[in-house]
Amino acid sequence: MKGPLFYAKILLFGEYGIIKDSKGLAIPYNHYQGALKISDSQTEITEKSNQNLLKLYRYLSELDTDLVRFNLKGFKVDIDNGMYFDSSIPQGYGVGSSGALVASIYDKYAIDKITVLENLTKDKLLKLKQIFSLMESFFHGKSSGLDPLNSYLSLPILINSNKNIEPTGIPYQKEGKAAVFLLDSKIIGETEPMVNIFMNKMKNEGFRKMFSEEFATHTDACIDDFLQGDVKSLFSNMKSLSKVVLENFKPMIPSAFHKLWKQGIDSNDYYLKLCGSGGGGYILGFAKDFEKVKKQLSDYNLELVYRF
Repeated sequence: MKGPLFYAKILLFGEYGIIKDSKGLAIPYNHYQGALKISDSQTEITEKSNQNLLKLYRYLSELDTDLVRFNLKGFKVDIDNGMYFDSSIPQGYGVGSSGALVASIYDKYAIDKITVLENLTKDKLLKLKQIFSLMESFFHGKSSGLDPLNSYLSLPILINSNKNIEPTGIPYQKEGKAAVFLLDSKIIGETEPMVNIFMNKMKNEGFRKMFSEEFATHTDACIDDFLQGDVKSLFSNMKSLSKVVLENFKPMIPSAFHKLWKQGIDSNDYYLKLCGSGGGGYILGFAKDFEKVKKQLSDYNLELVYRF
């Protein structure tokens, strides 16, 4: 048995904002993917994955919800036969490793599932997001459900608010100089502690004011610029966003990257932002001239995501 592939995702804009009902833009990232498999030979990795699936099975068995039903009997039989999630998606890197797993489980075991082929109304998308939120909460305590939704649909998704999400088109990649890239921090990040720090910060009135007036405003502007292909305006708003994040989200940025972050803002060659919850994993970068930045940051692992 080998299930269909589910891809990683990148939340280009909207980290933390989507928790607080502001805009976000997520895109599939097919450089990494995962699939459910049953193999004859067990390794330490497949055994660990199989045990995780067993824990997820127990969690889904105890869910009290009318939103979704699963073929739990079939799921358990496959787990007993050694099923595991074969994935190249790095864990703790902010690119949706648990999201792809959740999408694959829903795809294979949900009864009366909403399929990608049908007319995806806003109500259906919202229902899918709620189901995925419930399922992925097994991994993170509290999940928006957006990562599995992105992986399941394999489409760019525009989040207007918690209750208003829609598939969207992004401009075709052009062979231009500018690029979105990933910078490997070589540190594994954990979502839950970072979200807890954020929630505590949100108790402070000054932080809340900054969040709504600066962070959310710059994020929304970046999303509009990106979707409209307005590169000049995008980089102007990216600079503002990068500054706000450096000044107000320091605990989410690994300390070894504070200087590099500021260097990008000062030189105007590139701007960095959080990729997911931060704390490690990937850092997302926007470069005006990617080849130039590759030379500048030659000591680091960079991965090209999108050219424009």
